[in-house]
Amino acid sequence: MSFIPTQLPETADVVSRRARNPHTSMLLRMLMRAAVLRRGRAASALLAMVVAATAATAMLNLYVDVQAKFRREFRNYGANVVVVAKDGQTLSADVLKTVNATLNGRGLAVPFAYAVARTANGQSVVVAGTDFEQVQKLDEWWSVTAWPHTADVTAGNGMTDVPVRPPTEALIGIRAAAVVNPKNQPFILSFQERTLQVSPAGTLQTGAAEDSRIYLSLDSFEAWTGVQPSTIEIAATGSPEEVNATMTNLTRALPATDVRPVRQIMEGEARVLGKTRATMLYAAMLIILTAALCVLSTLMGWVFDRRRDFAIMKALGASERLLNGFFAAEAAALGTVGALIGFVTGIGVAAWIGRANFHASVTPRFGLLPGVVAGCVAVALISALLPISLLRRVEPAMILRGE
Repeated sequence: MSFIPTQLPETADVVSRRARNPHTSMLLRMLMRAAVLRRGRAASALLAMVVAATAATAMLNLYVDVQAKFRREFRNYGANVVVVAKDGQTLSADVLKTVNATLNGRGLAVPFAYAVARTANGQSVVVAGTDFEQVQKLDEWWSVTAWPHTADVTAGNGMTDVPVRPPTEALIGIRAAAVVNPKNQPFILSFQERTLQVSPAGTLQTGAAEDSRIYLSLDSFEAWTGVQPSTIEIAATGSPEEVNATMTNLTRALPATDVRPVRQIMEGEARVLGKTRATMLYAAMLIILTAALCVLSTLMGWVFDRRRDFAIMKALGASERLLNGFFAAEAAALGTVGALIGFVTGIGVAAWIGRANFHASVTPRFGLLPGVVAGCVAVALISALLPISLLRRVEPAMILRGE
């Protein structure tokens, strides 16, 4: 009785697949064998690609989020656009509605009215009326000890009239406080023979013109002076291009006013964002260049270590195109695996940097994955150009003779 060996069904399927795709099957086995037998060089090249992908992913994630965070931070430093009435006039009540409609939720608009009043001893002081609730959102950088509470008020009709009780609360600049209220007691202001008793709620310090003013609620200010707002300060959100577009729309919608940018805010924002963008770009380029040099060095050593293997392949009839494609496939595989690992690591690094430096979360940008993979593969293939040129110079006869 003779024994006739038979193939198992699983083995038959494997053999069948390899027979249908002999080149693909051989290529995959050679790639796996090269990675296993030369683990050290493969690991160093892979680590370089992981570092490059991590840096690129972290920088790109931070770049998008940091820009948005910087813009939000700059909005805390006050208005970047100002709408002013022309020729010393005041703004109509419809202007603020038009401004808010133009902003359409992409900014904050706060009206300001101004008048020059006199104290009981005849000293002049600038008094401003505004919406305290909105100002707290617009000018978070103001150093305020306590904000006033809004209260209804009726002004007197003459210099001899008894001021209304209770006194109107006011926010007083530190320089104005030294002139009108050194003892932090209620005091009287007059404007065109109309008096108002003012009680200091807190002091304001900015280091600018606000320190010399007295701020009242807009309702109290208008009831006392009858003066309407003449200025609207706007904190428009968005990129510099979007802010400029908002200013253009405001100019068209309000032809009877002057729409002006606050140069210090807009130029400062542009400089900070530009320098941040350049720093991140240069840092990413430096890391990617270092990774490319590391991959190049690894692939060069890979070629020298495997000269005999490539010589045998050439002696068996492998074409230059096949060898070049095989080596490029190895480099592309390194780039792809390194990009995937680096992308995951980069998201974690970006989240850590955002939490440690900006005390805020960084949103993962998964849409960056194709770009990171393509970039890493491109870096690996560019690094493989010189090793491929050396591979073409391999002479099978000389290598196999040991020369």
